[in-house]
Amino acid sequence: MSTQIMRAIQIHSYGGPEQLKLEETPRPAPEAGEVLVRVHAAGVNPIDWQIPAGLMKEVQPVTFPFIPGIEAAGVVEEVGPGVTTDLIGQAVLGQIAQGAYAEYVSIPVEVLALKPKTLSFIEAAAFPVGAAIAWRALFANGGLASGQRVLIQGATNGMGVFAVQLAKWKGAQAIGTASTAANLDFVRALGADIVVDYSTTPVESVVQDVDVVLHGGAAALSSSLAALRRGGTLISNAVLGPKEQEQALARGVRAVTSRGGTNVSLETLTQLADQGYLKVPVGKTFPLREVQQAHEYAQSGQGCGRFVLRVVEEDHLIS
Repeated sequence: MSTQIMRAIQIHSYGGPEQLKLEETPRPAPEAGEVLVRVHAAGVNPIDWQIPAGLMKEVQPVTFPFIPGIEAAGVVEEVGPGVTTDLIGQAVLGQIAQGAYAEYVSIPVEVLALKPKTLSFIEAAAFPVGAAIAWRALFANGGLASGQRVLIQGATNGMGVFAVQLAKWKGAQAIGTASTAANLDFVRALGADIVVDYSTTPVESVVQDVDVVLHGGAAALSSSLAALRRGGTLISNAVLGPKEQEQALARGVRAVTSRGGTNVSLETLTQLADQGYLKVPVGKTFPLREVQQAHEYAQSGQGCGRFVLRVVEEDHLIS
């Protein structure tokens, strides 16, 4: 039986975006508990350029050639042993370990969920990671409850766009920061109750006594701490060192680095999307062959919302 071939983005050594090459490689076969997904779109996340750049090699080394990509949306084409054939032909999405930058990828069935009917493949590919990280930060780490107030520093980034929406779903007051008129309008459209232009206004001068702050983007730690009430919680995706912890302790707030798994299933998040509570604002898309440009754009800090690689070109027409 001849080996089936697919196109995929591969790297053969650490380096910049120029290391990302569109090449032909053998198509994977699903093993026990896996399904083979024909990828329609793949999300572009920070880790997708951090791994090729070698920034993660101490904690997450890779074997070359390596196919990046941890977010995929597509259609199940085959199933491995132990997986029901009912899944064949189903549109799915999921967060995976690697390999989404390809025409096909084998994925453990337990990390997948059916694609919400409300999302296109492009939107679905940008959904799992940001939504799960936002849930973990707000609820698992921050304990955000109905009636509380949350400040989301950098509300236009991949996590912030979901954090605003999840906070509103929970019944909390959502305060988002952004810069430029277009980005301020973007955050308002997500449902934020208050939007602050951090480029012209010190956030803490207009926002105080919030219960939770999601610290990120270009925000200074002092600004985030000053906006919190005593006993509040600061959540950061970056590691907080002893100096930062001392600053938090001095202000009587809890400072937490958001890490690890979540206490929410992907099915719960997709249900929220189907019910209209979560939308996926895709900022920019690129065809798979323009992956180098996609990574350059993602690293530049331009734009807002989520970034996506179009693996099947016609998917901008598919819902």
